[in-house]
Amino acid sequence: MSIWSPGFFLGEERVLTGPEPGITRDSIAIDWRYEGRAVRLFDTAGMRKKAKVTEKLEKLSVTETLRAIQFAHVVVVLLDANAPMERQDLGIARRVVDEGRALVVALNKWDACEDRQSAMRQLHERLERSLPQTKGIAVVAISALSGDRLDKLMAAVFAAYEVWNRRVVTAELNRWLAEVT
Repeated sequence: MSIWSPGFFLGEERVLTGPEPGITRDSIAIDWRYEGRAVRLFDTAGMRKKAKVTEKLEKLSVTETLRAIQFAHVVVVLLDANAPMERQDLGIARRVVDEGRALVVALNKWDACEDRQSAMRQLHERLERSLPQTKGIAVVAISALSGDRLDKLMAAVFAAYEVWNRRVVTAELNRWLAEVT
């Protein structure tokens, strides 16, 4: 049984997934088209707390995930709806923001979430308190198992990309200011 799989988007299974942690070790790049738009999807390994990462292979997986964040335009941080925004998740979200990437949060297992209102409220409060610069980011509840609301997730990703693509890059602003003054 898949926990997360790009196959829901692609219409076919291209990567090995399962309920056990640690199955995904490499960052896997998949090129595809979604509603006529070219997309490169990176399915990365999950990241555990630094103290729990002991194997060299897992350390390399974490390094690959961080590298994927550096080169992404939009990063979707996938959370468990039954435990939204734990400390490790917050650290990853902060890393995405610090790298200057667009952030979208996906709450997975929404179909199995017992208290949806509370889960969403807790997530928004945690983001507001710990990452106030993320105010207004998209939070999309999904079920990767059934494929529910993945269209909403992709709409949020494309909207985040449009905003990110129109941002003012500091280096460009500095060059412009130097020319003007």
